[in-house]
Amino acid sequence: MSERLIRIGAPLAVGLLFLLGWEALVRLEQLPPYVLPGPIRVAEALWQDGPSLLASLLVTLRITLAALAAAVIIGGALAILFAQSRLLEISLFPYAVILQVTPIVAIAPLIIIWLKDRVFLSLLVCAWIVAFFPVVANTTLGLNSADRNLVDLFRLYGASRWQTLRYLRMPSALPYFLTGVRISGGLALIGAVVAEFVAGTGGTDTGLASRILEAGYRLQMPRLFAALLLLAATGIGIFAVLSWLARRLIGHWHESALPGEE
Repeated sequence: MSERLIRIGAPLAVGLLFLLGWEALVRLEQLPPYVLPGPIRVAEALWQDGPSLLASLLVTLRITLAALAAAVIIGGALAILFAQSRLLEISLFPYAVILQVTPIVAIAPLIIIWLKDRVFLSLLVCAWIVAFFPVVANTTLGLNSADRNLVDLFRLYGASRWQTLRYLRMPSALPYFLTGVRISGGLALIGAVVAEFVAGTGGTDTGLASRILEAGYRLQMPRLFAALLLLAATGIGIFAVLSWLARRLIGHWHESALPGEE
């Protein structure tokens, strides 16, 4: 049996067993749908409400991708600055940590109030705050992890700081950077949903989170689970795309992406 078949078949088998167990539990315990709907009920809700849920998902996905792009650009730029100046890293990195550990639920209402009617921008800022730290931290670590002997060699041959950054530090940091981006992809989705929850409680109709709130208020649990299923599938899709991109960029030369020995 090939490794590729195992990598695809094993998760599918576990997921199928989980769904069968879930459906059996609901039927044996005779749980009402407003307590715990079975997978069949969730699938029916997804089929019936699919168009409206997908339209809301596109709004959430637009915020997620914009926040991820901002995290990659701003986080990567900050990491380069930190790698070039130890003083800048010491001065600014603690504030990046503060933003990371501050609960977004606590500051999202303030951001929405400060930005007034610019709903998309406020949601984007909230999602970016959640997503940018892994890019900064991982890329900074990668840039600072370049082989010291090679750094000395570049200095010996009179390479400029830009040449050292371009031809040594950036290639060395690429696997770290891509790992940070993969982590940030899921965090951007989480940040977008959390921000939408806050905006939704204020009466603003935004994205899939508002559909989850609406279904919860009306005890439409199958619809709520259908929305959660779409979010989970979106997160898996984002991770899969970013993983594929990482393999395309480093799969032919970096040890972390090369197939292991049998």
